[in-house]
Amino acid sequence: MTHMHNVAVVQLRYSFRLYPDTAQCAALAKAFGCARVVFNDAVRTREDARKAGEAFPAAGALSKKLITEAKRSEDRAWLGEVSSVVLQQSLRDAEAAYKNFFASLKGDRKGPRLGPPRFKSRKDNRQSIRFTANARWKITPSGRLSLPKIGEVKVKWSRTLPAAPSSVTVIKDAAGRYHASFVIDTDPTADATRMPDTDQTVGLDLGLTHFAVLSTGEKITSPRFLRRAEKKLKKAQRELSRKQKGSKNKEKSRLKVARAHAEVADARREFHHQLSTRLIRENQAIGVESLAVGGLARTQLGKSVHDAGWAQFLNMLEYKAARYGRTLIKIGRFEPTSRTCSACGANDGPKPLHIRQWTCTAAARSTTVTTTPRRTSRRPPDWRQQPVERR
Repeated sequence: MTHMHNVAVVQLRYSFRLYPDTAQCAALAKAFGCARVVFNDAVRTREDARKAGEAFPAAGALSKKLITEAKRSEDRAWLGEVSSVVLQQSLRDAEAAYKNFFASLKGDRKGPRLGPPRFKSRKDNRQSIRFTANARWKITPSGRLSLPKIGEVKVKWSRTLPAAPSSVTVIKDAAGRYHASFVIDTDPTADATRMPDTDQTVGLDLGLTHFAVLSTGEKITSPRFLRRAEKKLKKAQRELSRKQKGSKNKEKSRLKVARAHAEVADARREFHHQLSTRLIRENQAIGVESLAVGGLARTQLGKSVHDAGWAQFLNMLEYKAARYGRTLIKIGRFEPTSRTCSACGANDGPKPLHIRQWTCTAAARSTTVTTTPRRTSRRPPDWRQQPVERR
């Protein structure tokens, strides 16, 4: 059986570690600071216009006032020391933030309600600047990343870029690491060759004891990266709390905590990538329940829910399915899957937590249904003695 490939062009980000030298770190810090100042100036100008009851200034007027004219003034003359493309992109980021805010206000934008753009601080742990194609950045023959007014920065290439990138974002994260994030348009033909069609389908149930239970019967153990690193994190956090505010030792301890958290996040992301790629490669269609992660994170199991990272995993499945022409079916969270017989579709009613299998009497032949019922407030009298497998 063959399937028609409906592979879409998807924009992806490829991130690589950067190792700038001391002079390049100083130049990047200057660029981060200038981009932040331009962004804050744009937010301030718009806020002043709103308070005065005036129309918001257009993007062209903002660019002329906050960049071109500002470079000629004494107060902002140092803006000329960094690439103008970085400053223009910072203005575009402010414009995009306002557009998203107004779209969210009108209800045109999906997802949680967004607030208005806020001022950026020099104390923010994450700093970034973006270079588009007209910034004359390039990858040198020796494999370094050449950036205007910064220099040729050493890159650790973990893989080959599949196509020419359209832009690059330089990021400094909370752990003090530098990354280059390239935007790539995928090639549908190459993607179809990499992931040939298959007749297999699978359904998966995400949980806590087991990260996922597949319809094939396979159980994938939850790695619990945060729980395993909890002792180390608590020790580092304790040391940070004892340091004097504003001291160099405080900053060293903060970096130590940030690096410990970064290790956990990196390990979790790698696990999600490997599992999602494997499921996409092996199956033409994948069924999964759309979970209310935000609500579950506010329960007693909140830390374990965050540790599992279901939302990140589902996002990976979604974009990889679109990229490789697979079908991702999201089952509504209120669908009574645990009560429904897989053979005849009969709804057998709610089940307490300790019931893991039930026999369907409505089916033509007796069918045993394995279930993972929802947590209910009423528990059986002997629930403490029941060998419950929690998910």
